[in-house]
Amino acid sequence: MSGTTAMVPPDENAETGEPTTSARLVRSYTITSGRTKANVDLPMEATLRMHPRDADAPLSPAMRQILDVCDQRSVAEVSALVSMPIGVVRVLLSDLVEQGLVRVQATITESSSKDERIELIERTLRGLRSY
Repeated sequence: MSGTTAMVPPDENAETGEPTTSARLVRSYTITSGRTKANVDLPMEATLRMHPRDADAPLSPAMRQILDVCDQRSVAEVSALVSMPIGVVRVLLSDLVEQGLVRVQATITESSSKDERIELIERTLRGLRSY
């Protein structure tokens, strides 16, 4: 079974006094409550936008971690930044989209018009310039 590594808060090494971290294995199905499919279509290249956060929204630690990094990034980037498998990130992002906390920007499809393709390229260039 595949799993993800979740970092435990750093402790101090008794001998050196330097911070240490230990990893523990958390099974992917534990993070997603056994779900393997996202309810929302989330291509790897789809850009995400965060909406204002509702303080009362019930969020797991993994969802909070995703929310912290997802604004103006692709699904694939978020997966890499939070060190979780893309399938897990898609399921959790789908939940966040359904709760209205994250919005997915449209990507192009085979039926996309020339204008839609140009708009995506321009949006990508704007994003690259902002780095």
